[in-house]
Amino acid sequence: MDVLRPPLVRIGGRVYRKNLIQEQAFPHEEEEDFYAGPGECADEPCDAFVVEETERGFQCRVEVPSPLYKYIIGKKGETKKRLETETRTSISIPKPGVEGEIVITGQQRSGVVSARTRIDVLLDSFRKKQPFTHFLSLALNQPAIQEKFLQFKEEVLEKCSKDHGVSSSLFQNPAKLHLTLGTLVLLNEQEIQKACDLLQRCKEDIVDQITGGQPLTVEVAGVEYMNDDPAMTDVLYAKVHMKDGSDRLQMVADRLVERFVASGLMLKEWDRVKLHATVMNTLFRRDPTEERNNTMTGKSSFKERESFNGQNILKLFENFHFGEVQLNSVLLSQRFSSDASGYYATSGQLCFS
Repeated sequence: MDVLRPPLVRIGGRVYRKNLIQEQAFPHEEEEDFYAGPGECADEPCDAFVVEETERGFQCRVEVPSPLYKYIIGKKGETKKRLETETRTSISIPKPGVEGEIVITGQQRSGVVSARTRIDVLLDSFRKKQPFTHFLSLALNQPAIQEKFLQFKEEVLEKCSKDHGVSSSLFQNPAKLHLTLGTLVLLNEQEIQKACDLLQRCKEDIVDQITGGQPLTVEVAGVEYMNDDPAMTDVLYAKVHMKDGSDRLQMVADRLVERFVASGLMLKEWDRVKLHATVMNTLFRRDPTEERNNTMTGKSSFKERESFNGQNILKLFENFHFGEVQLNSVLLSQRFSSDASGYYATSGQLCFS
């Protein structure tokens, strides 16, 4: 770590320097320390949150999803005790699994502000480590597309099954063909509702201005690979573009992601959304239950992937036409779920028309 250039953490428009100390990590109960600038937050402005004056001093409340309580408590309560000691406050945390507010109380306003700031930094750090729970999607599982996809699968297995790593287990479930616009970590019902409300507000602010309140007709045609070497492919996807040649679909995707990133519900990953529909993925090779368990515990599965040789597939199916589809809604989809149609369960949606 460069002492002169410590890592920065941005929360609510403010920037904090990560404390340069030796950290000890505990399994499943990690914790990090951050330094919030000169004066240990004593002069920290508190306009970003409300600090109430009470008969016994000052108080601040912060809504925290219950899965994140453990990061404030720490191993054997060490993080919570240290925060209380260093800021001279008392921190009340709901019981595990019970949704509620964390309440910080203290005799000095500066201590309450300091505790709240440090909790915000801890939560921001550990939220980024959570596996995503939801994603904004555009469904491509209309019957005609599914039929062409199954034809693609059959022909690939007929012509390329002898190529290294190619097997039927690599193919997407046709009922779950989709475009992913961005991923979200939503840890309780309140956060899911917040995302649903924001999605609805985006209809009038963004989508209607681009689509004119009409569905978008797109073509799904051609295949491309995600990594650098086609002989060692992990993800093969179908390309998607507007039938009229416009960039309206790209505009909708980019503007929606920008709005969700600005709200704090989504992390910015790319300058533009890459419009692609996964048709083959080496992660699909493994048992779905095993894949879910490893993902949810934060373990990387990339080392366990067995890449496949996609050179012949790319050559033979370079211009394969999966069909046309009218996109009429953006869905807030739940990861690791299925509805009656076989698609991901929907928590909310934005309809174009």
